[in-house]
Amino acid sequence: MRTEPAVPADALAAIRAPMLAAGAEPVDAPILQPLNLLLDLAGEAMRARLFVVQAEGGAEACLRPDFTVAVARGHLERGAAAGRYVYEGPAFRASQGSDRAEEFLQLGVELFDAGAGTSADADAEIAALAWRSAQAGGRDDLTLWLGDVGLFAAFIDSLSLPAALAARLTRVAGRPRLLNAELARAGEPARPASGGQLAALLSSLGEDKAATLLEEVWSLAGVEPVGGRGPGEIAARLVRRAEAADAAALTEAQARAIADFMAISDAPAAGLARVRELAGAKGKALEAALADWRVRLEQLAAVVPAERLRFAPALGHAFDYYDGLTFEVRSQALGAGRPVAVGGRYDGLLARLGGASGARAVGCMVRPWRAFSGGEA
Repeated sequence: MRTEPAVPADALAAIRAPMLAAGAEPVDAPILQPLNLLLDLAGEAMRARLFVVQAEGGAEACLRPDFTVAVARGHLERGAAAGRYVYEGPAFRASQGSDRAEEFLQLGVELFDAGAGTSADADAEIAALAWRSAQAGGRDDLTLWLGDVGLFAAFIDSLSLPAALAARLTRVAGRPRLLNAELARAGEPARPASGGQLAALLSSLGEDKAATLLEEVWSLAGVEPVGGRGPGEIAARLVRRAEAADAAALTEAQARAIADFMAISDAPAAGLARVRELAGAKGKALEAALADWRVRLEQLAAVVPAERLRFAPALGHAFDYYDGLTFEVRSQALGAGRPVAVGGRYDGLLARLGGASGARAVGCMVRPWRAFSGGEA
């Protein structure tokens, strides 16, 4: 396993300082994380980037690829309504076909609240924190890129699409391959699902009953699933395939509007103006999302120079649990593929992990070796 070089102590202390000043409680997280959960959050394609381990007869696990899920699980286990945590430690991702480090240091802050007040203030606080921490490493070529998964959902709502199609598009917003497939079939009639009759049958039952039926079929046939996937996960995917087949396709005009939205990459004011221009109707969801952006940008303006801000609403991360603001601090020398810091809002993750509905979460992570001016090149 290729290990990242150590950052000099004084440089690391400077990068760490903004995180420690955020008033967060220091926490650690188990290095071993449940594989099934992470694949459910990131998709099967993520498996190739994980270090998978399995004891004889035990469930598959993996070395933690980052801290967010682990810290969120720890917060929920505490049963607290709110929490603010800071962490520091190694993370692990396989890097096939390249010489990138596979064990690397991460620093980060995760903020959880019970849903009171506006999320835009916390979004701006965390994005500004990531910027200050990344900038403390000494690089002078940084840019803060801003995106928003939630804005995509509001934009889709403005197009007045059939409910099933709108839900499908929102679900695949962070997965370019699946979204492009939807855009490519614009104007086509509905197609049979790849899951065939079984997918259609399970879809008619709903996910809970579908999982029970699938488990009974496996039991009768003496089948054991492979790859660590349970009946609930497999049934959910088959149901979604059937729903996708039943959903009407986009019109060509709608597909163009979505493609143009996903292609926005500009200064924030110009990018948001373009969103308004492309929207089919100015619904409440879109107006609320744009109002939140005014709050974020007003607060970030006090920390980040205007020329260092970019807006690309389609900005996403490897894990698809982000459902609101997303951001990356990028170095011109390292390029878009090696961000110095990343983060965003992931309210829905807490519910997926068994937390109360309405709870909210936002966080950021910084790679010190990338932030350090004498580090990754």
